[in-house]
Amino acid sequence: MRDGKQVRDAEFRTFMTGHWPQLARTAYLLTGERHAAEDLAQATLERVYAAWNRVGSADRPEAYVRRVMINLHARRHRRKLKEFLAPRSDTDLVADTADTGDLMARADDRSVLLAALAELPPRQRQAVVLRYWADLTETQTAEAMRCSVGSVKSNAAKGIAKLRRLPALHDVMAQKGRA
Repeated sequence: MRDGKQVRDAEFRTFMTGHWPQLARTAYLLTGERHAAEDLAQATLERVYAAWNRVGSADRPEAYVRRVMINLHARRHRRKLKEFLAPRSDTDLVADTADTGDLMARADDRSVLLAALAELPPRQRQAVVLRYWADLTETQTAEAMRCSVGSVKSNAAKGIAKLRRLPALHDVMAQKGRA
């Protein structure tokens, strides 16, 4: 009995340490604020730990954990909409990941990008972050958001269109020659 708990704890610890940077970055992109992101990632891992037997034996535990994070964020978001969507200048969490090869982390002006993401409504933000930052397929994004593939396409398209219309983001992209 004791050995089973130790094995489970070791498996969870390995998963947690291996996936923490990705979870923290995803949480940061969803919340737009470092401390809220850390709270969201920690709360997600607390929930996952409680169900680790089920999560650890899943075909895709990362997808399960991502779903837990989105659900927690949605619950918190409904309670405090303005607090979680307000643009912040706190980019430490994303900046710390610059050497991981993550294209988002290497963006020249992260604060503009994060402020632009904060302008999106929650479902559009989720679709854009999961589809284009986490590089999930439309089907995987639909599973994570618990909606249809059509809703993912619609929310992502509307989110990208809104991002393209934001003057600050457009100016940065034009300076880089990418507009």
